[in-house]
Amino acid sequence: MLRGVPSSAFDLGTSIPSGYGSIPAPRTAAVDFGAVQETKGSSKSFPKHETRHLSEHKNIARCARFSPDGKFVATGSSDTSIKLFEVAKIKQMMLPDARDGPVRPVIRTFYDHLQPINDLDFHPQNTVLISGSKDNTIKFFDFSKMTAKRAFRVIQDTHNVRSVSFHPSGDFLLAGTDHPIPHLYDINTFQCYLSANAPEIDVNGAINQVRYSATGGLYVTASKDGTIRLWDGVTANCVRSIAGAHGTAEATSANFTKDQRFVLSSGKDSTVKLWEVGTGKLVKQYLGATHTQLRCQVYQKGLLEVFLKRN
Repeated sequence: MLRGVPSSAFDLGTSIPSGYGSIPAPRTAAVDFGAVQETKGSSKSFPKHETRHLSEHKNIARCARFSPDGKFVATGSSDTSIKLFEVAKIKQMMLPDARDGPVRPVIRTFYDHLQPINDLDFHPQNTVLISGSKDNTIKFFDFSKMTAKRAFRVIQDTHNVRSVSFHPSGDFLLAGTDHPIPHLYDINTFQCYLSANAPEIDVNGAINQVRYSATGGLYVTASKDGTIRLWDGVTANCVRSIAGAHGTAEATSANFTKDQRFVLSSGKDSTVKLWEVGTGKLVKQYLGATHTQLRCQVYQKGLLEVFLKRN
């Protein structure tokens, strides 16, 4: 029987477990930001968006995530439920001449949390979906089983789990919580590790979102104190901090571009900003939202986007 790890099991000072950071190979030096070559690409025309009502939760939809292969998208809600959609069926709904009757894109609904769902992620290789919740747990769901409604594994954290992200190897995951330092879990042993060389972070430094880069060589956190932090994916050291990324407002989300050269962040100042990883400099700012306390996140896969916003 697999159990969660109590706070006494938190490893505050020992080295990161062997095998962690195998993508890429472990390094002895810090991240070399200068190694990335400059590339230029042609600008693309803005895509045409068409919206469709897919399904409803009984309360606010708080998060959404596409599977790595783009075949599924999952949503989590304040009503404590998780819905799994099949993308092919969503596309079928968009066809003007659907002849086979109503299409139902929701193929699974999971109920196993006691409080709202904050974030979701798919395992990079297996049919496993994880969720982080205000009930201080991370739960593992096998969506290959049609009748499964509840989690087959549970990690019990000591804090509200605001965000979750699998390492590209699938053997580790990061949890961003009300604690200011990301929690690293070995998913085979459920041992939790914290960085031994973390910077001093204000008590207001709860993590709103944590995300790995495509290679696992870096991860990024967006925090309530307004700071975007970049962390070495092997040593777990904080290698760059961008304080006041969204003025005095919270930084609500941060994601790497595929080439790991930039981070796209959003904040409660209603802006989306593009940052250069190597220098920490602001490259571009996107405006347009009119609500000063808007929190927004965009998840894109192929030709479909899921856009969530809430005050």
